[in-house]
Amino acid sequence: MSVADQLVLPRQRHLKWKALDPLEMILMIVCGLTLFGFSVSVCCDIITRQLGSPWLWLQEVTSTLFIYGIFIGASVATRRNDHLYLTALAEALHGPARTAAEIVIRLVVLAVAICLIYFGYINFLRGFGSFRLPSNTPIASLYAAIPLCGVLIALFTIEQIVNGWRNGFDHPEPEAPELTTAFGATRPGEPT
Repeated sequence: MSVADQLVLPRQRHLKWKALDPLEMILMIVCGLTLFGFSVSVCCDIITRQLGSPWLWLQEVTSTLFIYGIFIGASVATRRNDHLYLTALAEALHGPARTAAEIVIRLVVLAVAICLIYFGYINFLRGFGSFRLPSNTPIASLYAAIPLCGVLIALFTIEQIVNGWRNGFDHPEPEAPELTTAFGATRPGEPT
C-alpha cells in the first residue's frame, strides 16, 4: 500500500472525486509537517529560554506553523468528514430525510466557508498595515491562511453536495480487516 493510499481515506468514497485525492494527500502531508515543525519550534523556544538566550524569531515561526496547521487541517478534515459535520443527526436518518439533512448541513458549512473567504480576505488586506516583530513581516502572512481555508472547505463541500446528490449519501461503509499490533493483539476496523 502506497503512502497516498494510506493518507487518503477510502471512507465515504462515493462522496469524493478521484481528481482531488492528490490534494487531500498534499494537505495531509502539510498538516503533518506543520505539526512536527510546531512541536520542534516550541521545544527549541523552551530550551533557548532556559539557556538564557532566547531566539525571538521562534515565536513567529511557532505561531505561523500553528495557524497554518489549524486552518489547513480544518479544510482537509472537511473532505474527510472529520470536522464541521454533524454525523450523528444525519446518519440516524434514511432516504429523502437523510438527503435533506446532509444537504442542509453541507449548505451551512458552505456558508461558513464563504464567510471565511470574504472576511478572511478583508483581514488579509488589512494585515498589510500591521507588522510582526522582530522580523517586520506583514501580519497578512498569517491572515492568508483564512481565505485559503475557506476556498478549500468550499471546494470539498461542493464536491460532497454534488456527489451526494448524484450517488446518495446513505451508503454502507465497507468493513475493514483487523489490525495486528506490535504486541500481537488485533484491533477491529483497521487494515492489516
